[in-house]
Formats: sequence, C-alpha cells, structure tokens
Amino acid sequence: MVHYSELGFVNTKDMFKKAFEGGYAVPAYNFNNMEQLQAIITACVNTQSPVILQVSKGARNYANQTLLRWMGQGAVEFAKELAASKNLKEIPICLHLDHGDSFELCKSCIDFGFSSVMIDGSHLPYEENVAITKQVVDYAHKYDVSVEGELGVLAGIEEDVSSDRHIYTNPDDVEDFVKKTGVDSLAIAIGTSHGAYKFKVEKGKEPPPLRFDILEEIEKRIPGFPIVLHGASSVLKEYVDMINAYGGKLEDAIGVSEDQLRKAAKSAVCKINIDTDGRLVMTAKIREFFAKNPSEFDPRKYLGPARDELIKMYERKNKEVLGSAFEV
Repeated sequence: MVHYSELGFVNTKDMFKKAFEGGYAVPAYNFNNMEQLQAIITACVNTQSPVILQVSKGARNYANQTLLRWMGQGAVEFAKELAASKNLKEIPICLHLDHGDSFELCKSCIDFGFSSVMIDGSHLPYEENVAITKQVVDYAHKYDVSVEGELGVLAGIEEDVSSDRHIYTNPDDVEDFVKKTGVDSLAIAIGTSHGAYKFKVEKGKEPPPLRFDILEEIEKRIPGFPIVLHGASSVLKEYVDMINAYGGKLEDAIGVSEDQLRKAAKSAVCKINIDTDGRLVMTAKIREFFAKNPSEFDPRKYLGPARDELIKMYERKNKEVLGSAFEV
C-alpha cells in the first residue's frame, strides 16, 4: 500500500471548506492520457486553482493502475516545477476515483494512493446504497481518504455510467444518508446529465433549467455540507461545430448552461465534474489538424495543438465558470 501523502496529494476536506467559504467550486477534470493531464495541471497552475484529477473505472483499466500511480505523482512534481518557474504558489491536487461501483474497486484505489474516492450506489435500493457507502467510508477514513456518495440518478451515457431515466435527489433522504454513512461530500441529481446529449429540446429552444429549488432545500437539510454536481459539461458549441465541420456527427449535442453552473458554484456546490468538454476539445482539434494536414503521422503534431486548446478551455472554466482561479 502507498498512502496518498507520499505521492504529494491532498484529500478534499480543506479544499471544500475553502470553496464553500469562498463561493466557488473546485474543478474536477477527468483524464485518460498524458496530454490531458498536462493540460489540466498547466491550466490550474496558471490560474492558481485547486484541482481534483478524476479517474473513472474505464480510465483506470485503460491506463493501468500502476502506471496511473506514477503518472499522478509525476503530475504533482510537474505542478511544483511549473509553479516555481513562474514564481507562483504550489496548488493543492487531489486524485479521485470517479463513479466507483464496488467496495473492492474503492479499496484498490485507496491502496494505490488515491486521496479521494466516490462510491456510486445511487442505482441501488436506498438501504443498500447506505450499506455499501458506509463500508467504503469505514475503510477510507482509516487512511484519511475522502469519500463522495450519491443520491439520485443522472440520465445519459458516459463510459461505465449509463441510465435512461433521471431521478431527482429527494431532500428528505439527504440528512439520514449523510448521518448513517459518514460521507464527506454528496453528489446530487438536479437536472445535469452524463455525456454530450444531456437534453432533448426542440431546435432553437433552451434546455430546462437546473432544479435550484431542490438544491436550496438540500442546503437547508445539511447546512454547510459539500455538494457535488456530476455531468456538468457545457458541450461547448464551437467545438461541436468544429467536429461536425471536419467529418464528425454530433447532431443536437447540448449541455448545461455555464451561467447556471456559475450560480451553482456560488452555493453549497463545492465540486463540479467536467469530462465531456475535454473530450470534445481534443477531438475537435485533432479532426481539424488531420483535415488540414492529411499526410501527417507524428502523434506529437496533432496531440500538441489539442493539449494547447485544452489548456485554454480549462483556464476559462476556472476563471469564468467555477470561480476557482486565484491569479496573482
């Protein structure tokens, strides 16, 4: 076993306390490869934003758990080096398991140096969700690892997470769930959705607003408790259009309004998950590059511009959407 502190990571407790007091949300960006990781770290150092590096079950299988451990440690050292070169402060970095679906997976991640894990029992009957979440909490807290639980079901598809129905979080359940499980944060369902196709709307119409009434009621039931929003990519139109212009087919892809995300970040929402937007940016720039350079075959030539565009997107999210940027 390796403890996350040996790798330079922190858990989410202090991050969320500061986010709640400061009226912002910590960005939780998913990564699957080196270029995404470079972009996330560079953007967050440049904007002096705390960051949660998210690894899904699928990404862990794709990258290999041992390699991920060293990539994570490398990211921490890269962040320190970058901050020193720019006379900036070092930023806090958390390594988090996104949508863990079993105690065994959560335990393995904790043993390999993750500083935070999510156990998603939202698809289970309530008491089963409570039981598996408490099992993970009891193990994680032995090592000061943070645990995120979930109540409510988000519709949509993204990697191993899939549902054709949306069940809003019931505010009547949250106090009991938090008390019985001992979780450190709670993911809720108020209208966000996984994937690029979050809403079905008629052409020219706006997607439905998030259920801020549910969020406000939850805040009353568990005041000061860190809330998490999943499925919060905005599915940025410029990149969807770019993908489609260069041979892609992402018709009617639509996401969550950035204005609504900013409003959520000013509340008890201390963590906002963004994955799809990063995928869209990379795909858009790679498609554009190959359309303009059909004879190129050096991965650095097309992954480099994609990484640079990702940095710009993440910096803007930190500054304008999440409010987590503390530029000097």
